[in-house]
Amino acid sequence: MVNVAVFVSGGGTNCENIIKYFQGNGQIRIALVLSNKADAPAVGKARRLGVPVEVLSRAEFNDGARLLPLMDAYDIDFIVLAGFLLVVPDFLLVEYPRRIINLHPALLPKFGGIGMYGHHVHEAVKAAGESETGMTVHWVSPEVDGGEIIARFSTHLDPSDTPEDIAAKEHVLEMEHFPKVVEDTIVERFKLDRKAF
Repeated sequence: MVNVAVFVSGGGTNCENIIKYFQGNGQIRIALVLSNKADAPAVGKARRLGVPVEVLSRAEFNDGARLLPLMDAYDIDFIVLAGFLLVVPDFLLVEYPRRIINLHPALLPKFGGIGMYGHHVHEAVKAAGESETGMTVHWVSPEVDGGEIIARFSTHLDPSDTPEDIAAKEHVLEMEHFPKVVEDTIVERFKLDRKAF
């Protein structure tokens, strides 16, 4: 069994979608949802779906003596960032080499880096007059949004689209594709047998 932790900071629609996607999977289990915000809607969604939740402050998250034993306690093998706004500390990257992935709400390498999250991304896409946007799933590296790209999915934009319209179109892609990309990445990384699902 591959135990997965989902790290979240906000609404948790992707987190909820991932939890539901892996319910009943015989080889991949969402074992923990970790948030840096106790009042994040994602926390309540995870609890309602029966997934253990832990909340850590920024200081606790950046403390290896606090975070690593927590990962060990839940026997975490793989980490998915789904709207998580803190930068992953180097000690976690060392502990989980090529076992942490992130969803970014734009077509990297465009519109990535520090400060590029949520509505900031969609506003930047609009300001640049882009004809398409999309989502990118990538390995997490020391460079924010700079890790190797695993998958990208795009959607057409109209000149009249507002940042809110852009966000809505991109979110459709997340709901459709993100859980499957998580699954495919874990299957490949851990050489799982799909017949056992």
